Amino acid sequence: MDFESLNLCQPLLTALDEIGYVTPTPIQEQAIPLLIEGRDMLGCAQTGTGKTAAFSLPILDAMAEDPWPGKRRIRSLMLCPTRELAAQIRENIDEYARHLDIRSMVMFGGVSQRPQEKQLRQGVDILIATPGRLLDLIGQGLVDLSDVQFLVLDEADRMLDMGFIRDIRKILALIPEERQSLLFSATMPSSIVELSRDMLYEPVKIEVTPESTTVEAIEQSLMFVMKGDKRALLTHIIRDENPEKVLVFSRTKHGCNRIVKQLAQDEIEALAIHGNKSQGAREKALGRFRNGTLQVLIATDVASRGIDVSDISHVINLDLPNEPEVYVHRIGRTGRAGQGGIAIAFCDENEGEYLRGIEKTIRQEIPVDEDHPFHSEKARSRKGEKAPKKQQNRGRRGGGRRQKQGGQNRGQNRGQNRGQNRGQRHRRNRD
Repeated sequence: MDFESLNLCQPLLTALDEIGYVTPTPIQEQAIPLLIEGRDMLGCAQTGTGKTAAFSLPILDAMAEDPWPGKRRIRSLMLCPTRELAAQIRENIDEYARHLDIRSMVMFGGVSQRPQEKQLRQGVDILIATPGRLLDLIGQGLVDLSDVQFLVLDEADRMLDMGFIRDIRKILALIPEERQSLLFSATMPSSIVELSRDMLYEPVKIEVTPESTTVEAIEQSLMFVMKGDKRALLTHIIRDENPEKVLVFSRTKHGCNRIVKQLAQDEIEALAIHGNKSQGAREKALGRFRNGTLQVLIATDVASRGIDVSDISHVINLDLPNEPEVYVHRIGRTGRAGQGGIAIAFCDENEGEYLRGIEKTIRQEIPVDEDHPFHSEKARSRKGEKAPKKQQNRGRRGGGRRQKQGGQNRGQNRGQNRGQNRGQRHRRNRD
């Protein structure tokens, strides 16, 4: 299958050809035709599967076919958890819409709001935003969502983890009930299913690579190590294997900063990205990591949701996540697009329960690597013991991924489909 067979408009096909897109990914192949029909959707796919194009191409296609008369209004709202991911989505949309008269903007906290105010005054068709800054500007009377026709929640699981559920519900109350709604997530916990019941109308569910499986191209290994030796082991691996690009996960922001300082003492340059870093610092670190001038990037789970780097050679879990599905998402940062990759997990004397949960979720035991100077049988023996009680996640707010054939008939058919779906939704809400 190619993109022409998905019945997208010619300007989009031209842009995709110029970008170098040839064959749709599985989620694009499944999602785009259904979204063109106007269906609501609950999508589950791991990072690197092409989710952004899957939800944005049908929306761009619909907006191009039905242009807005007069001054531009916000017709599409896309919510995501982090600044990096918002910027990444906007960059992709601008690439896809290069031959369309559609204007997008990104809105997040941590930066001056004046440039965002200016863009709003000039008129915007697509708004990509983090919930906190969006509600802030709505409260100031600067944002009007009364004309939204398309709503997207991307990385919805992470938004809920960050404590954005109340913000999301406030935003939902400000958007017309007659709309097309899409919810995409890397994992599908019960909280996401519950939210989908509130915001989606008779959705179709698309699931590509279930969250309980891992990418086969990734070579996984497990290293038992005492907690106090983890950073020394990280230095050993970087020096011994000299990975091209290594992404290291730490559980906390302070942990990220400590790792950077430890590596600096060992004459290894690393930078960290997390919620306490300024937007400029985060963009600089990501830019250097992408272009290969930075070998080691340290990140928390939240900040990593905006990392779109296709050639990460190693992912190292310095701290095991307390949610097994997060492990799958983390290691998916390497081995993207079917390429090979290496994922190394450290397990200390307090993380045995987390390890058992991960192995149960991925339905396999991670091969143990004892061939390193910090191997600890004590940490291995504690695998069966209970890990420390999970801390409550307090979260942070404030932002702080064809030719037209019978065009007339196609437009009529799609208009009927969209009209029927929205009409049914409208009648349901009215009743």
